[in-house]
Amino acid sequence: MRAGAPVLVLVLACAALGGCGSATATPHRVAAWKIEAPYFAPPEPTAPVRAPAARTRPTPAPAPAAAPVDTGAPTDAEVRAELKSAFGKDSARSIDSAGLTSAGLATPPPTAPNKLVAIIQAANAVARKPYVYGGGHGRFAGEIFSDSAYDCSGSVSYALAAAGLLDSPMDSSALARFGKPGPGKWVTIFANGGHAWMTVAGLRFDTSGRDRSGSRWQADGRGTAGFTVRHPPGL
Repeated sequence: MRAGAPVLVLVLACAALGGCGSATATPHRVAAWKIEAPYFAPPEPTAPVRAPAARTRPTPAPAPAAAPVDTGAPTDAEVRAELKSAFGKDSARSIDSAGLTSAGLATPPPTAPNKLVAIIQAANAVARKPYVYGGGHGRFAGEIFSDSAYDCSGSVSYALAAAGLLDSPMDSSALARFGKPGPGKWVTIFANGGHAWMTVAGLRFDTSGRDRSGSRWQADGRGTAGFTVRHPPGL
């Protein structure tokens, strides 16, 4: 081949390539891409959700039967009946009668109501106090009845006031008009213009007996002539 032959070959190759865009070349169709709808995988099947079961409270065990309730202390009538059964026919006198200690103080009977107990306890507080005319009728240290000595009506007034039966001391004449007429079941007051004393559950509370035993409480009685007989309401 001649020296110029490679040049000719190159020219012919370029001409052949140039025919790709010439009007005389066979047209080439380009197929369109087929675009499909996007694919979404179906959700995974899941177990059905159940509503939570309602919580039920356990049935409580039945409560044990309650023990019978104590209604309180027995009545006076019940105590009287029991003591009568225990002590016999003389029990009525013994259970309603106050006792007397060797020190000259009274002890309430087992059937004594609260007011009677208060009277006996207050009378004990002044039973051995000295006798002074007018004692127990003044006001001392801001307290009515508080005194170092008591006369007859002052000591009776002190005991009655402890049960809420008096608001202020009474002299013997006033005590002759106090309460209701006649003897009481538990307390009986004997009074006139010059003296006053009382019986409490069978014992005598009297200043006149103090000179003999040192206490106003006495187991024996005394004459009642010339005295008005009264008693506190309810006693």
